[in-house]
Amino acid sequence: MAKRKKHNLQWVKETLELKDDHRWQSNSGYKIFVADRGAVRFDVPQDWFFEADAQSFRFLDRQPPNDDCRLEMSFNRLPEGDWGGFPLQSTLRKIVDDDKRQVIAKTDITTVKRQTARIVWTELKFIDAQENREAFSRICIGLGSNVQCLITFDYWGDDADRLIPVWDEVLRSLTLGLYIRDPRLGTALPD
Repeated sequence: MAKRKKHNLQWVKETLELKDDHRWQSNSGYKIFVADRGAVRFDVPQDWFFEADAQSFRFLDRQPPNDDCRLEMSFNRLPEGDWGGFPLQSTLRKIVDDDKRQVIAKTDITTVKRQTARIVWTELKFIDAQENREAFSRICIGLGSNVQCLITFDYWGDDADRLIPVWDEVLRSLTLGLYIRDPRLGTALPD
């Protein structure tokens, strides 16, 4: 298992051996990504390439420059408080309205309610200026357990059939603020 620790605005990768009785589970063909001991967790295809910098984590279907898609996530820990009234839909709508790409279509905002999180997402269809090619961008904001995340997924239109199931799995497995006591076991910390 590999995990990353933030160290002076850089993420340091640390590899740990899982214990035989670990509780980590993901669907076949996927691996589990965990940021900051469980602040954010979701599953990605097990053979995807991983990059990190001080601002975000990126997953690509192939090593650059041969990649055809980019899944990127950033997150913030929020101060203790009641975030239930935070306007997720209007925040996402503003992000979409401020997009500088040549957007030719937008979908309605989809809301996903979980026991401990609220998630909203939408899709943009645009023409990539460099490639003059149809592309899509899916944008998600998640908020729960005093953690806010932003996930974007950019891909070519002709790869949609192959890549939409990846997005579906990321959203299905997205968990916020379930902190892990021992990453070698996958056991959550008690409340």
